[in-house]
Amino acid sequence: MLHLPQFESWSLPRRAPSHRLGAVTARALHLAVALFALLLTVAVAPGTARAQMDEPARVKATYDRTDVMIPMRDGVRLFTTLYTPKDAKGPLPILLMRTPYGSDTYLISIGPSVDFEKAGYIFALQDVRGTYQSEGDFVNVRPYNPRKQGNEFDEASDTYDTIDWMVKHVAGNNGNVGVWGISYLGFYATMAALSGHPALKAVSPQAPVSDWFLGDDFHHNGALFLGDAFSFLSTFGLPRPVPTRARAKPYVYGTPDGYRFFLEAGPLADISAAKMANRNPFWTEMFAHPTYDAFWKARTPLPHLTQVKPAILTVGSWFDAENVWGAVHTYRAFEKQNPRLSNAIVMGPWYHGQWWFDDGAQLGEQRWGAKTSEYYSREILLPFFEHYLKGTGDGRYAEAQVFETGSNRWRAFDQWPPAGVARESLYLSAQGTLSAGQRNGLSGFDQYYSDPNKPVPYLDKVTTRRPGTEHQYMVEDQRFASTRPDVLVYQTPPLEHDLTIAGPITATLYASTTGTDADFIVKVIDVYPHNTPDPTPNPTQVVLGGYQQLLRGEVMPARFRKGFEKGVAMVPNQVEKVEFELPDVLHTFKAGHRVMVQVQSSWFPLVDRNPQTFVDIYRATASDYRPAWMRIHRAPGRESRITLGVLR
Repeated sequence: MLHLPQFESWSLPRRAPSHRLGAVTARALHLAVALFALLLTVAVAPGTARAQMDEPARVKATYDRTDVMIPMRDGVRLFTTLYTPKDAKGPLPILLMRTPYGSDTYLISIGPSVDFEKAGYIFALQDVRGTYQSEGDFVNVRPYNPRKQGNEFDEASDTYDTIDWMVKHVAGNNGNVGVWGISYLGFYATMAALSGHPALKAVSPQAPVSDWFLGDDFHHNGALFLGDAFSFLSTFGLPRPVPTRARAKPYVYGTPDGYRFFLEAGPLADISAAKMANRNPFWTEMFAHPTYDAFWKARTPLPHLTQVKPAILTVGSWFDAENVWGAVHTYRAFEKQNPRLSNAIVMGPWYHGQWWFDDGAQLGEQRWGAKTSEYYSREILLPFFEHYLKGTGDGRYAEAQVFETGSNRWRAFDQWPPAGVARESLYLSAQGTLSAGQRNGLSGFDQYYSDPNKPVPYLDKVTTRRPGTEHQYMVEDQRFASTRPDVLVYQTPPLEHDLTIAGPITATLYASTTGTDADFIVKVIDVYPHNTPDPTPNPTQVVLGGYQQLLRGEVMPARFRKGFEKGVAMVPNQVEKVEFELPDVLHTFKAGHRVMVQVQSSWFPLVDRNPQTFVDIYRATASDYRPAWMRIHRAPGRESRITLGVLR
């Protein structure tokens, strides 16, 4: 049982063996911005026209570049750039990255970090089928075909054919191949693990796309992440007649205010007709599948991750606005379905891809006390590939190497979540309290009036930037939301001792509405003491006293409370159990801090508005969007709560 100070104290959490901190050459910020545009397509300047650029001078000085067209089994050729060290001493392994964003562009590094350039690898960068300079047709998250025959292909077979060609034709390779990639590239890395090529010895899916309906990018629990989907699909994956280097032109919002832009655009049907008509076929496909049907199920690799041979190191980040779900669930799928596989996970305190973009010393107002990206690159990722591709080192490392926020330290565990975690609950109680033990105030309900035409913003800022690039929202101060009448707030007293939580968080709500549908958003927040000093220096003039740091937030459409394959309407004023999982954490609430939970029914325009009437949201009209009263119940038998994994 998790006890709060007025009931009983708990002991300090035990410490796991600490890691050594290392360093790696820092990547310049302007290079990070340049690569961000490559990797996320629209992250810095959505759709900006791309010209071919030179490699960094150090790469030109030390590597020979060769561009080749590698044939696939069906005759389609994929554009691939090979970098071979000029002074290679002996055969070297090949490290492959497959991308839909264009491989022939300016890079921070031609491998996972500059460390890899110095260590000696042959690097291969490939445009996937149907993108940029490769031939063929592009399919978003192309389904895996486990029963391919003849010339049938998928991303796994394209990887097999690429590896097979390289080990036979690239001079000076040692016959060992590794694959890595971040975000969408992480999806292609996961698919590589299914290729079955004997030369593939190690794979690192990083922030991998794994399920575009349940938890990654465009949907969470079936709720559309509107800002992300619109910004990304307005420029990515557009039809192209022939191979090209050109990038789509950026979408012009015509306003700096994304909240107002999407609110005035109206229902999704109006947005589709006025702003996305004939722009991206996948937008239309996505809206034709409003439930978790065969279309979506075919596009997740997770059920297929069986009989995997290469060693796996999945990398993710606690504050990834796009694929934190994908990282944890990819690791879980490899682990569950391959009991004898060398399988490990790394989770750092980063935004999406930050471990490649900068030194990882801070995120927004959060300072970690170390250059976390440098440690990860030199002490974790490089030794992984060095061992499996070159045979160096003993290959012994912890299965889970994760950064504990709050206490700001790396920790190593033999499994994830760690052994010794106890599942304990905090109850939403009377007068805005979170209680445990005696469960005081467990009677009645709390309510708020949710108006979809006045939704709760997700960010206290005017911006049209893609939500995935507003990195700070994942740790954003929530004081702007806690003062709204349509947000319920519950919190503990100041903690008497540190409280460390690990693994997923479960939200259990007993809810009713005067409407027939609703979204329920639950946020878990670390509230700082009012005497917390401001940082020095303080360029953003942040006030840390009373800061409400978002730790976790997730949305659950009530229509999917019984399953994602079919929506079920709410009965007005009838209490229903709505239970869902918030992504994993490893965080210490320090003594003197409070645990806060906020409950609301909109999070805009991060999440599309729920009309609060049971209709097909993708075809809803303006008249379908109706205000409703939401009640969160807290009576015996209807105990709304969050359940945490407490690490002693």
